[in-house]
Amino acid sequence: MKKDIEIPVVEDVAIAVILEDDNGENVWNVYIVNMKDVPIRNVLVTSKGYGEMDGAKRSTSTLRHFFTEIPANDFAKIEPIMDFTFGLSNEYWVSFYIGEQIYDKRYIFLPESISEKNFTKVPLINIEGVMIR
Repeated sequence: MKKDIEIPVVEDVAIAVILEDDNGENVWNVYIVNMKDVPIRNVLVTSKGYGEMDGAKRSTSTLRHFFTEIPANDFAKIEPIMDFTFGLSNEYWVSFYIGEQIYDKRYIFLPESISEKNFTKVPLINIEGVMIR
């Protein structure tokens, strides 16, 4: 029965959006940060944007990214993100394994939450960005 299924809580894995300089051009990049003391394996990240802009429903393409392993206390770049999508909800659904146990968590950056006023120091990357733990 559903009540008998154990759903493990995801801790110490974050998604961060960071503004970086790429040859003199500002680029926003999305990272997954593994703050665990163990690697996470078979990491699948699904990203999409959705919501309403200018009075009309909008959505982005759904993208999928796979990482064989993200080592303990390390990070990986998922994708660049265009700033015109910041008016949408930007969702990152992350699934991964630790040993034989599967974990998953949905991270949602609400509209207009990706901005410099919400910057915090992102662990391990040591750069300011917007992060959801």
